[in-house]
Amino acid sequence: MPEANQGSLRAQSVTVDENNDGQRLDNFLISQLKGVPRSWVYRVLRRGEVRVNSGRSKPARRLQVGDVVRIPPLRRTETTARPPATSLIDLVENSICYEDNAILIVNKPAGLAVHGGSGLSHGVIEILRAARADAPFLELAHRLDRDTSGCLMLAKKRSALRTLQELQRAGKIEKRYLALLSGRIRKGSWRADLPLQKNTLHSGERMVRVDPEGKPAVTHFKVLKRFADASLVEATLETGRTHQIRVHAAANGTPILGDTKYGSEAADRALRELGLRRLFLHAASLRFTWPDDHRHYAVEAPLPAELQAVLAALETHEQNLRTDGV
Repeated sequence: MPEANQGSLRAQSVTVDENNDGQRLDNFLISQLKGVPRSWVYRVLRRGEVRVNSGRSKPARRLQVGDVVRIPPLRRTETTARPPATSLIDLVENSICYEDNAILIVNKPAGLAVHGGSGLSHGVIEILRAARADAPFLELAHRLDRDTSGCLMLAKKRSALRTLQELQRAGKIEKRYLALLSGRIRKGSWRADLPLQKNTLHSGERMVRVDPEGKPAVTHFKVLKRFADASLVEATLETGRTHQIRVHAAANGTPILGDTKYGSEAADRALRELGLRRLFLHAASLRFTWPDDHRHYAVEAPLPAELQAVLAALETHEQNLRTDGV
């Protein structure tokens, strides 16, 4: 396997085995070239320097067993990236809430991206690959926003990745989130069925908006607890679009508190006084059944201490208001 720190000036040829059968070419290169920035990978792909069976290929090409991938020379000055700090490796390894021989689920900390890019050297996947340099396969099975904490699935086998992707496409993985929304919402549940469209601003920032021409998106909300000016809700995804819960909550007039992209600055200001310093959105649990052996998975990620503290502060604030007769 080519390594970034070798600084090789010769091309490498790697034959695809069953662990990588069906994998996208760009993801194959990223997994093979541990420590190499994603920007370098996409640059050599654009230039046509990567060849599959002697021919140029696009990043999205699906590889097959027996394909021979030519990887261009690795120059130390171009490709060497700093390894993740030991503290980051410890943080992610200590956040693992489930693992077996096929899958791994991390209680991702808020503020940590799932993968590097856009100025970030390391995300969860790069950190785990650095920690498990001998692992033959490790890939993200889905994504979480950088500011969202909670259950993040990774596959340790190509077959497991395909199974998780198929389960998600079929809507057979229940993903339950906890969110604190602005405003006192009526008790009960509601269903947000609003198509979403991704847009990229001139600054490069990615935004999502409700658009009739967008992709179908459905979120189920259920009120768990109401405060004077906030409501704790459970959000269950029927689809998995980018920023889906955040945009659907905002479209309801009750944005997620701490959401600097789609939220309310005035509402966030009040909650900052009670200790909220991040997006109050947490991927609380995953439930699914493995098709081969019908094994049931039910993995939960506890609400982070900083979010528990915000709820406790809200409770105290409410009690003080009642005591003062407000």
